[in-house]
Amino acid sequence: MAARLSHSFHGVPAKVTPIFRWFESRIDPFAKRPERPVPRDVLAFLRFFVAQARWVFAAMLVLGGLTALIEAMLYVFVGWLIDLMGEGERATFFTDHWPLLLAMAATLVVFRTLVATLTALVEEQAVVPGFFNLVRLQSHDRVMRQSMAYFQDEFAGRVSQKVWQAGQAAGDFMVSLLQVSWYIVVFAISTFALFTGLDWVFGALIVAWVAMFALAARFFVPRIRVRARDVSHAASGVTGRLVDTYSNIQTVKLFGDQSHEEEGMRSGYLTFLDRLKTFTRTLTTARFFMSGASGVMMATIGGFAIAAWQRGTLTPGDVAIVLGLMLRLNILLNRLMNQLNGLFRNLGTLQDSAEMITRKVTVTDAADAVPLDVREGRIAFSSVTFDYGREDGVLRDLTLAIEPGERVGIVGRSGAGKSTLVNLLLRFYDVDRGLIEIDGQDVSTVTQRSLRGAIGMVTQDTSLLHRSIRENIVYGRPDADEDAIRKAARRAHADRFIAELSDRRGRRGLDAHVGERGVKLSGGQRQRIAIARVLLKDAPILVLDEATSALDSEIEAAIQESLSELMEGKTVIAIAHRLSTIAAMDRLVVMDEGRIVEEGTHQDLLARGGLYSDLWKRQSGGFLAADEAA
Repeated sequence: MAARLSHSFHGVPAKVTPIFRWFESRIDPFAKRPERPVPRDVLAFLRFFVAQARWVFAAMLVLGGLTALIEAMLYVFVGWLIDLMGEGERATFFTDHWPLLLAMAATLVVFRTLVATLTALVEEQAVVPGFFNLVRLQSHDRVMRQSMAYFQDEFAGRVSQKVWQAGQAAGDFMVSLLQVSWYIVVFAISTFALFTGLDWVFGALIVAWVAMFALAARFFVPRIRVRARDVSHAASGVTGRLVDTYSNIQTVKLFGDQSHEEEGMRSGYLTFLDRLKTFTRTLTTARFFMSGASGVMMATIGGFAIAAWQRGTLTPGDVAIVLGLMLRLNILLNRLMNQLNGLFRNLGTLQDSAEMITRKVTVTDAADAVPLDVREGRIAFSSVTFDYGREDGVLRDLTLAIEPGERVGIVGRSGAGKSTLVNLLLRFYDVDRGLIEIDGQDVSTVTQRSLRGAIGMVTQDTSLLHRSIRENIVYGRPDADEDAIRKAARRAHADRFIAELSDRRGRRGLDAHVGERGVKLSGGQRQRIAIARVLLKDAPILVLDEATSALDSEIEAAIQESLSELMEGKTVIAIAHRLSTIAAMDRLVVMDEGRIVEEGTHQDLLARGGLYSDLWKRQSGGFLAADEAA
């Protein structure tokens, strides 16, 4: 019964399924990306991926040529039949010419069908699922190596669209080039050979026709390519804004003016439409020119064919061959112009994607990078300067040593450089000058994966992945068992609300999905999931950036106990505007304008009467006053 259902569902006989699977396995979309750099030039970018599927495209090239030859022979068959019918006896036509008729039928029914089927298998079973997605997945792998600055400078929707369209454009380009354009080229060559065999004048006319087409293509195609790239870039800007709006829909509805939002969208659309109209005008002009030129050439060739028939140098069958091939060539050349438009539209789209995908990675592992070995957890910032590429520095010649197991609170006004300090420790950015070490190991000489694997972090703005609660908790430790997951949730005081969660597909508890960025949960619930994730990860270095800011007082007090347990034996850096949450740290470091201005315990700093004391006095309800945080 199951086999019959499977057969019915897939719509193909079970016996031919292995054939489909064989072609589908020719290109592995999950193949590891070659170690050599992905080229930025669009043709080199395309070759980088095509080289990984060269035999599939070689087969497509051969099959495209065979298809064109068979197509040309069909017109030859028509000419032969007309001559045979005019010369032979009707009553004995089949018996007199059965070998030739059988060969024609076999070509039409067997060989043509076989070539068409193989072509479909290569394109639909190998290229579409394999090559399209190989380009997408390897482009995604390249993008994921980019630094945080890359993603902060671009719309997330724009990046994702360009990764996706890279696979579509690269695949469509190769299919059009090898299966359609190459087919047309082979057909044109076959037509030239057949025409020349009838009369050299026809061959000369075909050469003139193709030369005229080539000149038109040389003029129009580069313009089409540039304008296609401009259209693609403008389109990705529009979709990027759409995604930005949808991703921040709460902010838009709370603070946005509908007319203002529509005006922003209208502005992007006007740019897109302006470039689209320029592009389509070029296409229309090219089609006008080609239509007129083809009309002149068809009239000329038809006139010569009739004149040759009048002179007796061509038979009616020859005229049928000439006129049939001429009409077909006209259709194919027009199609080729459209294909060139599509080719270079895809090439322009691919170029637009390649420019983003291959952008230089600013934070990379050194060639000899080794895994970080955290023995004690000592952290040292030595004369660190960093400015995010601006003239005014964010951190200026900062030196700070944090001993193994020490719990250090970082305090300061907004913009003092507290979060930047942590971003540099995690190597989201590279320092401009200076050195950051963990247990004597320069963080720029170890692998980024091992560095971030050694640091557990809870941030103020907690975003969750649109996946299940379980997947979000185990993200830093995917091999954790169910007991460990539930224990982490319990220690983060998240177990009760998790047990009550249900999504609209009926998934409950740890299996419930949380929505994009975790929007189905409150800020406090998201924060507790993030804390559970860090508890489960159990990294030797802990970073808390306003970790309890989204929690109410009762939950915060309970979680502080769990965090205190978590801090045991770890090196801790805690950032907070609510000074009461870090007053009990071993040491407080006060930053101002990118420098450390004070260090000491809570009591020492209060007694000193400096900036920390002033901030403490100005607090209202445990937070820095608004004028200090501005």
